[in-house]
Amino acid sequence: MDAIIIDDEKHCRHVLTLLLSRHCPEVNVVAECSDGITALQAISQLQPQLLFLDIEMPGMNGFELLEKCNDIEFAVIFTTAYNEYAIQAIRHSALDYLLKPVDKNELIQAVFKAQKQCNKDSGNIEKLMGLLRERKSHEPVALSTMGGLIIINTDDLLYCESDGPYTNFIFIEQKPILISKTLKEVEEVLVSRNFLRVHNSFLINMKYVKKYLNGNGGDVVMNNGKVIPVSRGKKAFFLEHLERI
Repeated sequence: MDAIIIDDEKHCRHVLTLLLSRHCPEVNVVAECSDGITALQAISQLQPQLLFLDIEMPGMNGFELLEKCNDIEFAVIFTTAYNEYAIQAIRHSALDYLLKPVDKNELIQAVFKAQKQCNKDSGNIEKLMGLLRERKSHEPVALSTMGGLIIINTDDLLYCESDGPYTNFIFIEQKPILISKTLKEVEEVLVSRNFLRVHNSFLINMKYVKKYLNGNGGDVVMNNGKVIPVSRGKKAFFLEHLERI
């Protein structure tokens, strides 16, 4: 199996490579990456069958990296020193993980399991990402408004609407809030919390989609009755995400 090791700690990469060479000769390490951006390039170019993926990395963590992979046709063994919730989510998704420092016997077992599961983990990974998105949707977000900093729960947020260099936050019950950030900047924060950009002017909470009305691009009806247009270019992307709900 061609494998890529992704870990921001050089020592951890070195130790894992050494353990694999000694105890798992069936694994061929084709690349070592210290960050998510380099790893995405290596995955695209080398098409590995297996990733050893560190969860906690600066800039882009292991889960965020998987979110950016278009086609997951590889097995994944997560490596972590902590992050209790992440471990629970991995277990629920029937995926494998190794605690640092890596034990050789656990490594051998994980590799054996990965060989049997090779190219069959995409469904489990999608389940994992769903669990993580669900958890993240309950975490509060700090918003910088013209009047100061406020904390909101994204569960209470229906959609966001662009207003030039500003964005209107529309909630289920409370009054709208205008913040001095573009919708693109807001999207970067909320996209991992089950929000989807369906139009140049709208970012919606997929949790509160009531129905979809077909058309050239179509329209989304939110729980509060608000009808939001779906641009023609984003229609396929929106419908793909709608099917996962």
